[in-house]
Formats: sequence, structure tokens, C-alpha cells
Amino acid sequence: MDNYGSSSPYRYPSPYGYPPNPHQPYPPPPVSAPDPYAQAPYPSYPYLSSHSFNYSHHGPPRPSSHSGHFEYSYPPNAMDFSHPPPTSYAPPPTYPYPYHVPPPNHGSPRPPLFHQPSYQYGSPQYYYPPKEAYSPPPDIHSGTNSFSSPYWPDNTSTAEGGKVSQSSDNSISTHSQGSSYPALDDLMSNVRLSDGKPTAPASPPAPAGHPLMHSISVPKLQQKKDEFYGYSNNSFSGWGSSYPTRMNSSSLSDFSGSFNESVYGERLQIVPVQNKGSLRVLLLHGNLDIWVHEAKNLPNMDMFHKTLGDVFGKLPGGVSNKIEGTMNKKITSDPYVSILVSNAVIGRTYVISNSENPVWWQHFYVPVAHHAAEVHFLVKDSDVVGSQLIGIVAIPVERIYSGETVEGFFPILNSNGKPCKQDAVLKLSIQYIPMEKLSIYHKGVGAGPEYVGVPGTYFPLRKGGTVSLYQDAHVPDGSLPNVLLDSGMYYAHGKCWQDIFDAISQARRLIYITGWSVWHKVRLIRNAAGYSPDYTLGDLLRSKSQEGVRVLLLIWDDPTSRSILGYKTDGVMATHDEETRRFFKHSSVQVLLCPRSGKRHSWIKQKEVGTIYTHHQKTVIVDADAGSNRRKVIAFVGGLDLCDGRYDTPHHPIFRTLNTDHKDDYHNPTFTGNVGGCPREPWHDLHSKIDGPAAYDVLTNFEERWLKASKPHGIKKLTTSYDDALLRLERIPDFIGINDAPSVGEDDPEVWHVQIFRSIDSNSVKGFPKDPKNATSKNLVCGKNVLIDMSIHTAYIKAIRAAQHYIYIENQYFIGSSYNWSQHKDLGADNLIPMEIALKITEKIKAHERFAVYIVIPMWPEGVPTGAATQRILFWQNKTMQMMYETIYKALVEAGLEAAFSPQDYLNFFCLGNREAISMYDNVGVTGSPPPANSPQVASRNSRRFMIYVHSKGMIVDDEYVILGSANINQRSMEGTRDSEIAMGAYQPHYTWTKAQTYPHGQIHGYRMSLWAEHTGTIEDCFLQPESLECVSRIRAMGEMNWKQFAADEVTEMRGHLLKYPVEVDRKGKVRSLPDQEEFPDVGGKIVGSFLAMKENLTI
Repeated sequence: MDNYGSSSPYRYPSPYGYPPNPHQPYPPPPVSAPDPYAQAPYPSYPYLSSHSFNYSHHGPPRPSSHSGHFEYSYPPNAMDFSHPPPTSYAPPPTYPYPYHVPPPNHGSPRPPLFHQPSYQYGSPQYYYPPKEAYSPPPDIHSGTNSFSSPYWPDNTSTAEGGKVSQSSDNSISTHSQGSSYPALDDLMSNVRLSDGKPTAPASPPAPAGHPLMHSISVPKLQQKKDEFYGYSNNSFSGWGSSYPTRMNSSSLSDFSGSFNESVYGERLQIVPVQNKGSLRVLLLHGNLDIWVHEAKNLPNMDMFHKTLGDVFGKLPGGVSNKIEGTMNKKITSDPYVSILVSNAVIGRTYVISNSENPVWWQHFYVPVAHHAAEVHFLVKDSDVVGSQLIGIVAIPVERIYSGETVEGFFPILNSNGKPCKQDAVLKLSIQYIPMEKLSIYHKGVGAGPEYVGVPGTYFPLRKGGTVSLYQDAHVPDGSLPNVLLDSGMYYAHGKCWQDIFDAISQARRLIYITGWSVWHKVRLIRNAAGYSPDYTLGDLLRSKSQEGVRVLLLIWDDPTSRSILGYKTDGVMATHDEETRRFFKHSSVQVLLCPRSGKRHSWIKQKEVGTIYTHHQKTVIVDADAGSNRRKVIAFVGGLDLCDGRYDTPHHPIFRTLNTDHKDDYHNPTFTGNVGGCPREPWHDLHSKIDGPAAYDVLTNFEERWLKASKPHGIKKLTTSYDDALLRLERIPDFIGINDAPSVGEDDPEVWHVQIFRSIDSNSVKGFPKDPKNATSKNLVCGKNVLIDMSIHTAYIKAIRAAQHYIYIENQYFIGSSYNWSQHKDLGADNLIPMEIALKITEKIKAHERFAVYIVIPMWPEGVPTGAATQRILFWQNKTMQMMYETIYKALVEAGLEAAFSPQDYLNFFCLGNREAISMYDNVGVTGSPPPANSPQVASRNSRRFMIYVHSKGMIVDDEYVILGSANINQRSMEGTRDSEIAMGAYQPHYTWTKAQTYPHGQIHGYRMSLWAEHTGTIEDCFLQPESLECVSRIRAMGEMNWKQFAADEVTEMRGHLLKYPVEVDRKGKVRSLPDQEEFPDVGGKIVGSFLAMKENLTI
């Protein structure tokens, strides 16, 4: 059988006996790619013959890094100080940063230091080199419109805020505890306003040193005191809300001044008002090093409780005495601080209960990729139903852009730009470190023993062991071409579900499974020699439990599925949770249906978490033979649930297997009603197997979740021992522990290094510190009343920033960085991933280096494409694409390359689809009443086409690093307080750019080439250099040709499944519908989505 247009020696035989293709295969690529933008959106390309496939080619030498004079290899170690960091630092010795930060010394007479690993991202512990000023680039942004969109505080009441710009004129000692503050009215009475210059100091000048500027400039604004307090919180998101109450950032009043603290005392200077447009909007791309130390003299926001106490105090003595015990303690504010850039929350302190002088001493080291004029510190009062805004401190980005540290006490201003209370201040410090000085991102993954993986995460990098990478649930022998690796071996295409079946069958001690859905009727093996095709997962697990194996299932409890007194409902998501629980009810298999709990959130957030969000992790953990009569742990991690609709192969049939492999496993939620004779929804996914120390971290995740979910409540606490179900491996003598020698040594060229990441909070795991001050010991971040592991987002940002050549992504969703959209900036989809990708491309454009990004997503989100939720997701997805393409176009203009290149020379989106011609192999019966003639069912049946659903959650960078797991690229999966997720990041240290100094051809390279062979139906030479313009043009041309075949009226057999995502992107980066295809074929629904009324937290 032909290889679809490639003269490569690698064949692509089909076990399904496809009939001959009546249409020509891909035309050969051209000698030199023509300008793809001088033609129609989907042009035909005059290709010449392709060349033979050759792996001997080596690419150009690796480009040098672009670091500044001083490089920040690691973040500052917060625990190296017994007090706040000094104004300047001596260069410390360079050595690897630790995994765990030592806990604070609580015996110190000073308040303990608390290092916060960052709200969004976790925090590596860097060491400070000497401060070096960073020269800002010329300002290309207009400041006049920088705050035209509403300011969106998270979890706060309605308020009209404003633009506040603060800096200080004199040195402020961070070692000083600070003394009493003079009354603001007294200071104001001695103020003299001048034309732009501060008044003479009223006390002797501070001693010479490094001056730290804290100027406060606030534009004029309308007074809306009635909107400042008194509104309950409607925001649900920890990163900002889907239902924000608005605070206009141009609305603080005309107070301006500066606080000075020195050994000579404090004073306040008032400086003239700056113009509204006086603050420049600058790009912050790098890391912010922030300390939030303490606040003083906060107002009492709990006046309701005080009033209640006064009322009780007037009651008759007997009554008042009974209540007095609960009212004798003063009730006041429960403050915390949220840190915002571009209206996106990047950090949050923990809540300190009942204090008007809270001390946090909390450290944040957070990645930023935001255009902003100011960094805002919102001081808030936590309430049962949400929070109230106390006041704001704003630091102008211009002030920190040079890289100097800005620190000191800052007045907390209310909506009128005046202090929220006399002498109310917040002590903080902030330093900006640009990407140029962060050398940790300049060399890709790196190599050698000094590389310790993604820093600031819950689980460390584990060295030793092996990894198997899977595409789809099953890959039949001979269905994909062979890919030669540097080792002289061919890449081995794994059989995921068969390997899971074998691993469960061979388990002797334990089988632990987590899933969004687990269905006991699913058949893992189909059409495989030596296996019974009728043996279900439920049969297998029940059989193993009867052998004495401990079998535990931890499944998300869909709140819409119920089984009460014989009344059964399947649930909106059809996860079979109740059905599976009932099947194992009288067996020794233990099934725990686990709801998504928001117990420690505010009341409104609790309701949202329990009804909207899920447990989304998909893992299988078993014991396996370790040799010498010993046992070890292996784990499967990825995107495949063990349920219906997931079994598929790289050919992704839509009709041909309806009576064979998918006879009892039809799945297509696009259709409602009769589906007889309709195409199934093909399923493409990514998964992995981990054999080595990192598998024990996957086990730890299961144990932490099981202990939390199984904990008894109420009277059961007295009768139930809830942790007996989990085996204690340390008590089993034949079990290898995590610290025992790995099965594969570091000298083995096939050894892997693996790290486990999660999105999860303390509502879902047992073992997180109860005191948020101790979160640093686990590299966790603070939400309001919860601790959060957000290391999946941290891992994605680290990998994107370290990428040097290309990024390849397959994901079910792609939504984020809404703070940089042209509209709906306050949506709350604030993960950095899309913006970081766009900025990586702009960095390479400025350096005149090639870089390419390929992103594969579903044609539409699973479900009815005309539905409100689906249309809203498509709309947000389109906004994300638009933002990225516009960012790239601006970079081309700045570099003077807009005539030579187009944004699609760097970034392209694809989807997958299939089409089958009628053949002798078809024997599909139609049962039931026929659907209406104009229905999607009939249209799809007649056109014989359907999308291949991309359920993958993975990223490959530079053929050297891979991330696979359950997490989508959206806010639900990345935030940590929404869906619970797990992922692995892995690489082979002997197959990296740093090690090889050329294109690495290890297992990750073979995996990427195998995926591209599945999607395109071929392998070509240009695939070896995915960042090249030749490869980008070729892949895009294949996608455009396949889309034409998919969308054509004539039914023809498709051999390649990769489709260019059906939107038009012009040379200026504008994304719009195709002129002749505004809706999806057959099923309808606008391709670019619609802004329909829908709960945002459900769709982002």
C-alpha cells in the first residue's frame, strides 16, 4: 500500500483493508516553499518530488543565550534571612537550589519569615546576585487607554477604585520594625503643594544609601463612597471572578504623597497630582520578587458584629450575661492581601483572623507576562460569603522596571484616594527580574546532576526508571511507520490499554485507580490474540480482589447521578459512577465516590465547586515484579479514562468498526435521539507509564486523596477506622521503597528523569499543612482558606520559557491569558500559557531566530456545537487565538519583518477529522425511528465524515521534554481550586540539546514523529526540523488540503487526519471565519463561537 505521497522507506499499512484512494495523495513538497499568503486561504502548492527519509542530518549549532550581564539562575532563598531582605545583596556562591525550603524559625524574637511559592506558580528558591539596573525598552504602548477596561478585584465587594502610583524619596530600612505614625491630619496641615517638586523635609535628611522611591500619584475621580462598602461578594474564582464587581482603575482621587521611614523618624510628603495618562503601560515578562510584610492600623470592617454586641449589651442582665462569653473578644477584620497585575491575581496571602495589625512576612516569587501600568495590592477583609475591599496600594511599573527593589510602608487608600483609616499602611517590597536575567530559562532542559527539574513544586524531580509513551488506547502492529532513533533502535509504539490490562492481571498486592469516569463494562482488549474479547474491566478487578489483591477505586461523584430507593439517574455527564459502585457493592473491591468539595471556601464558592468542578485525575497504580522476588510500584498517568468511548486506534474509524470493536461501545454526544447508522466520535488521547521512583509520587497522590475522601464524619468517627483500606508498603518486606536503587542507572542511555505535578487544593488531599504559615515546606500557595498545589501550571511555564526551537501541543481546550485580550479582559481565564507562548515567539523574532508552535485542538468541544456552553468556549478560544496572533504581528512590525513573514509562519492551530468512503466492509444497520431529514445525524451519515475528538493533554518541547496528564489548558485545570488534575513531566538526560548539541533523537523524538505520522499519514524529511519554515509551510499545506477534502461535497477516503483549524488568519494576525465556511459541516454551530449567556466559570 502506498505511503500517501512520501517516498520515505517507512510504510503505513492498514489493518482495515482500506479501498484504493480515488484522489491523489499529498503532492510532493516544493524545492523552495512559495509565499503561502499571496494566495487564497487554502491554496494548492506546486510541489516537486519529495526526498528520501534520512536521519543522518544534523541541525545548526544551538543559538547562544540572551542573558544580561548578571543572570538569576535561581530564585532568592527566603529562609536565608532572619528578617526582610536588605536593600542590596552580596553575590552568594552558586549551587543548586533545594527542593524543600527549611521551615521558618518560630523561636526567633522577630516575626517568622514565610516564603510563599507564588499564588499561581510555585516558587523556586533563587539566590540574589548584585543588583544590576535593567534598561527598559522604548515605550511602544499608549498610557492614555491603559485602564479603559474595568478593574476586576477577586472576591471583593463592589468598589470604585483608582489609579494609584506610589514611590518613596528616601531610604527605608527594612530592618526597622517601624515606630508609631504621626496622625495624617497633622501631616496634612503642614503640606505645601508646589509645581512638581516635593516640599523641604521637616526633619533631617536620611543618611546616604540606596534611595528607595515611593511616590504616590493619583488622578482625580468621581466620588462613589456608597459603592465602596456593603456589597456581598459574587466572585467565585480564586484567580478573579466570573461575576466581578467593578472597580475602575482610574477612579482613586487626587491624594498624592510619599511615606518616609528612616532612623530619624517618619514623615509624609504630598506631591502634585500627575496626569491620568502619566503612567506608561509596560510589558512585565519575567518574575516578580515580592514580600508582603505587615499592615498597621486597619479599619474594623466587621461593624455588623460590633453593632450586634452593642444590642446584646442593652438586654436584661441574665440574657446579656449568657451572650457575653461569645462577645467579650473584640471582633474586627480578617485581613489578607491579593496582588494583581493587569487585573489578574498573581498572589495572595493567607487570612489572619481578627487583626487590625496583621503580620504576614510572606514571600512571593511569581512569573509575569503582563502589560501593566501598576502592580496593585488589594487589602481585603475575609467574610463568610466573600470579602470586602479595605483599600489599595499601587506601585507603578515604571518604578520597578529598572530592576531596583522598591520597599517600605505605603498608605492604604480607599476609593477616594485617601487613607482608608488614619495611619493605615502596608509594608511591602517588590523587585522585577526580566527574562534576560533568568538564565534558568536559557538552556532548555539542561543536563547533568546539577539540573533539578521544575523548582518550587510539591514533588521533586525523580531520577532513574523508565517511561512508556502512548498515543490512543491501542496501536495495532504495523499501523504506524517505524522511526529510527539515535540508539540505532526503532521507536516502540505502545499498546496502552493492553499494557494496563497486563499490569492489573499481574498485580499481587494492590490496584489503585482514580478516574473522572470508570465503567465496569469497558473492554480493555479487543481483537488481540491470546486475550478474551469479552473480559470486562469489572470482571478483571473482581477476580483480582478475590485473589487477595487490594483493589481501590476513587471515582468522581457526579452530583447529578443518584441511586435512591431504587430510583436511578445516570447523571448529566454519564460517568457511570453509580452504576460502577453498584456492580462492586457485594465484592471486596472498594469503590469510593468522591465529590468535589469546597468545604473551606466561602459559602458561594462551596456551592460552585461542588456543582461545576470535578475530580479529573486519571491514574492506575499497581505493584509489579522487581526481580529477586521483590515488588515495586508502577503507575499509568494521562488523559484516558477507563470508560466507554475511549478505545480507538491511529486510524480512528467512524463507520467500519460499529459492528466489531465498537459494537457495544458507541459514543457520540453530538447527536441526540436516534443514532442508528451515524458515525461514532473517534477519540485521540495521550497516556504514559512510569516505572521508577516517580511512580511512588503518583501513589502518594492517591493515598492523600483517599485519606481525605474516606475520612468519616459525625457518629462514624467513633466506629470507623478510615485508613485501613490503604496498604502500608513500608510494612511489606518484599516491597522496594522510593529511596531504593532505581531499576535503571544514570549511566544507561535510556534512563529517564520524571517529575509529578498537580492542580489540587487542601479540600481534596490529606497531608497539606494545617497552618498556612507552613505551606512553604511543601511549596504550596495560599488561596483564601485553602492551600493549593499549582505545579502543573508551573511546569508548563517553565517548559515554554526554556523552549529553544519548537513547541508541539495537543489539548482538549486552549483558553487563557484573558487579561491581554482585546475584550473581556476581566473574564478570569488568567493562566499564562497562551501569553507565554506568544512572547516566546516574539523573543525569537527579535533575535532573528526560527521558532514554531503547533497546537492541535478538537474541531469543537465535545457536545452539541450549537449549544450555549460549546459556543461560549469556542468564543473564548477564538479570543485566545486572536490575542496570540496579534502579539506576534506586533513583534514582526517592530522587527521590520512584517513584509517577509506572517504570524502563521510561527504559530498554527489544527484539528483532526476523518472521512470514510462507502466500501464492501460496511454493514451498518439503522434501527429505531429515523431522525428528521435535516438533522445532524442524517447529514453526517450522508457525508460520511466526523471530527476526531482530541482529548489529549500534552506538550512536547524541542524533542527533549514531554508533559502528559489530565490537565487541559484552561482555567478549570490550571487554577488548582477547580478541577483536580495530575501530570508528569519527563526527559531523557542523554537525549537533550545540551547533551547532544544538536537535534536529540531519543524516545520523545520518536513519540512526536509517531504522532505526526498518525495525523498526516506520512513521514517527511522536513519533520526532522519542526522549527524550520519549510516544515511549518508543509504541515500547514497538508492541513489545508485535508480540510478541503473533509469539507467537500464529494465523499472520498481520507488518509491524513490533520486539518488546518477552519479559520482565516491574515498577515496582520486578524482571525475570522472562512469566507465559505462559517459553521461546522453537517452539525452547525459558528466556528468562531458566539457570546451567549452562560456561566463563565463553566466555560473557562
